[in-house]
Amino acid sequence: MPAPSIRQPAVAGRFYPAKPESLTRQLDEFLGTKEAAGEKEKAGLGCVVPHAGYMYSGHVAGAVYRRLPARASYVILCPNHTGRGAPLAMMSKGEWLTPLGTVRVDAPLAQALRQACHLLLEDAEAHEDEHSLEVQLPFLQRHVGNFTFVPIAIGVGGYSALETLGHALAQALKKRSEPALIIASSDMNHYEPDSVTRVKDHKAIDRILALDAAGLYEVLRREDISMCGYGPAIAMLTAAKDLGAQRAELVKYATSADTSGDRSAVVGYAGIIVS
Repeated sequence: MPAPSIRQPAVAGRFYPAKPESLTRQLDEFLGTKEAAGEKEKAGLGCVVPHAGYMYSGHVAGAVYRRLPARASYVILCPNHTGRGAPLAMMSKGEWLTPLGTVRVDAPLAQALRQACHLLLEDAEAHEDEHSLEVQLPFLQRHVGNFTFVPIAIGVGGYSALETLGHALAQALKKRSEPALIIASSDMNHYEPDSVTRVKDHKAIDRILALDAAGLYEVLRREDISMCGYGPAIAMLTAAKDLGAQRAELVKYATSADTSGDRSAVVGYAGIIVS
């Protein structure tokens, strides 16, 4: 039997440090400790975390991850920025490599998801150069240690397909003896002035905090909010509600201007826990 394939890092050295020592130092800075921040751990069902270069959004992602308990397995949903591959593309075997080592795909969970959702297709091409899922793995490697995950890239835009995926996620996760966390990788509004982006983003965030997947879809279109990972967020919210979610909390919000100082054309970043 051939050895499982290893997905090579696509953005190490660009979105985050390629050297393990530098990457570990940066992750430790972003993750910090719950005690130092006076925070309590949240037993989340899902979360929204950004995926820009760590220098811009790592502090927002770290603020979410340090609040979440370790899980044995994760479903990580990301947008498909490259446009390559299937509209709903998963990998059900193999490993992903980062500077901190390899992470194994959860084959049994992936198989259960495929059985629950006929729209999911096996497609490694959609993941080959996609950064938005890859940048989440070092956070989990440093915060959790050993875990498995299922990668799903979402290129489909219609609400019905996203809702179908969400219900299927919940169906598969309900059958597990141990809880898993659904991670929706998304940045918020893109390349408008800081003042405009903050207003638009909070209209979208309000719908997420209300656990209103349909309302999120509607407000994004009505207000022309360029949230690249709305598909992952809608699928995650749908699944979390099926799994009994009662509330959501905005852990941290920022824009790229908080790092760069340039407020003329920014990207927004929201860190949200759904529980």
